[in-house]
Amino acid sequence: MSADVLWEPSADRREASTMAAFEGWLEENRGLTFDDYNAMWRWSVDDLEGFWSAIWEFFDVRASLRPEKLLVRRQMPGAEWGTGARLNYVDQVMKHAEGREDATALIVQSETVGRREITWGELRRQVASVAAHLAEMGVGKGDRVVAILPNTDTALIAFLATASIGAIWSLCAPDMGHVAILDRFKQIEPKVLIAQDGYIHAGKMIDRRAVLSDIAAGLPSVTHCVTVAVAGDLPETHLSWDSLTGDDATYRSEQVEFEHPLWIVYSSGTTGNPKPIVHGHGGIILEAAKQSLHHDLTNRDRFCWLTSSGWIMWNAQWMALGQGATVALFDGAPNHPDMGVVWRFIADERLTYFGAGAAFFSGCMKAGVTPRTEVDLSALRSLGSTGSPLSSDAYDWIYRDVKPDQWLAPISGGTDLAGAFVLGHPGMAVRAGEMQCRALGNAVRAYDPQGNELVGEVGELVCTEPLPSMPLFFWGDDDGSRLFDSYYADYPGVWRHGDWISIDADGHSVIYGRSDATINRKGLRLGSAEIYQAVEGLDSVLDSLVVDLEFLGRDSFMPLFVVPAPGVAFDDALKDQINAAIRSGVSARFIPNEIIEIQEVPRTLSGKKLEVPVKKLLLGGDPETVVNRDSMANPYSFDFFIAYAAARAPT
Repeated sequence: MSADVLWEPSADRREASTMAAFEGWLEENRGLTFDDYNAMWRWSVDDLEGFWSAIWEFFDVRASLRPEKLLVRRQMPGAEWGTGARLNYVDQVMKHAEGREDATALIVQSETVGRREITWGELRRQVASVAAHLAEMGVGKGDRVVAILPNTDTALIAFLATASIGAIWSLCAPDMGHVAILDRFKQIEPKVLIAQDGYIHAGKMIDRRAVLSDIAAGLPSVTHCVTVAVAGDLPETHLSWDSLTGDDATYRSEQVEFEHPLWIVYSSGTTGNPKPIVHGHGGIILEAAKQSLHHDLTNRDRFCWLTSSGWIMWNAQWMALGQGATVALFDGAPNHPDMGVVWRFIADERLTYFGAGAAFFSGCMKAGVTPRTEVDLSALRSLGSTGSPLSSDAYDWIYRDVKPDQWLAPISGGTDLAGAFVLGHPGMAVRAGEMQCRALGNAVRAYDPQGNELVGEVGELVCTEPLPSMPLFFWGDDDGSRLFDSYYADYPGVWRHGDWISIDADGHSVIYGRSDATINRKGLRLGSAEIYQAVEGLDSVLDSLVVDLEFLGRDSFMPLFVVPAPGVAFDDALKDQINAAIRSGVSARFIPNEIIEIQEVPRTLSGKKLEVPVKKLLLGGDPETVVNRDSMANPYSFDFFIAYAAARAPT
């Protein structure tokens, strides 16, 4: 791992952090002190009851009935949390409206609806109004309300209203294909569908009325359709969203069990039927509160995570709202009219914390954006990144061209647990290419194939103790077999996440990509991220994708697919340049067998490269089943790989 220190917090920043406040609370209230963070982390994963109860008390979790024990059954799978508790996730958000009715809760910047602000008092009123209307529609505890909405206040209000009455929320992004949406929503049989009939993206109106009609027709369980009309007139049988928000209602919440379902999120759906992952009220409350320590969030922050509504980061951004922070929502193309539009938004709104997918930062770097000289980022204190590994080059670009005096804290976790395994610490140094620490309460380790822990070596990312935000179950997985096969089949009693990770003796970590997309060259294993860092570090390469094709009894074959930068010829000189970069930056052992030019790297809607479907296709998989094109951002890009696979197929 790299030892290059790019930033260190001042003593004042360390002492003023929420993490320092939590440490002080532990000493005063529990008599606990620790020599260093690693000692604190070990306590948090050894004494799970003590740690999570401390999170409950420190963050003043609202509950009408508190459980006698938080962790009732300590096993995986089958952990049981919070039996006997009665609470509601929405109460943890709405408590911040008390005495702060006129403070700003939300800022919305949307290509479709423009800019608007919503106060805490108005947010509470609209949530109560929508909740009352949902109840009038017959929605009650355990019913499902689904939505197809962009990342604006509408989706948040609908979610909070749904959860406040004990119903279960599920959301898809409006740019998803209708087949992909139906693949998700049909599994959970919703009672109400809320959708926006169009949106503006990169200056162009995208009319979704015909698609929404097909989706509604494919959901026979739906009794009411609610439409946000921006592209045309309201359909005759639909209710208007505006008609739900106007009442002067009083906020109330249904008190539910700790493990009562809060929302249903989904695996990427790029292979097979999407897994409907169910998380509970109590687990999400605790995980979000704990993670806010690592993000150093308070009610003084102005927070934004650049996300679509179809990514788990949409859900995760509400951890900031749960701490009383102002949350800024950006709904639009991040490259329109240019790659500086988001940075201008950050500056104009005086954001203190901004997060995005690693691909966004990489794209800005490659586009030559220099926010440091273009906008005023004096309010910005912290940056976050996730979605894929952030390269060392991007770390350097951020500290050189964005802002040298700020805390960069990449995180890595997943939809599966609605949280992060490894992430930042406001009191630690930032080193190029690394994540600072393992999350409190998360027993994250690296394992070899035999289940032995590795230190300083690349292995499978596993979690050896239960977390309150792990899936309660998969919807429709009555015997639990699908959940078991997804996480627990490889190591008995241990969660296998599916990422390659290395963790050094100090707890610093590096994510190397998905473990099922690992490169294995003559016994030496490597995550694809290291090859991408070498190849995409070249100005002549815009994007790339690599897969390792292993055949029984034969040497592996590793093709590298590249998108040359505009104006760069794909010729032997470029191939030599790429090979030299891999040889010097990685190892000569990882020189590809073949370099192939492509127009686009196939990606999911959340921006992840489709390494595994491409690998399965090139190993002989059926083009119709290895990928769900409706779950792709650029489905046409897969046509090239189908043709390439056919050309390579044995005759």
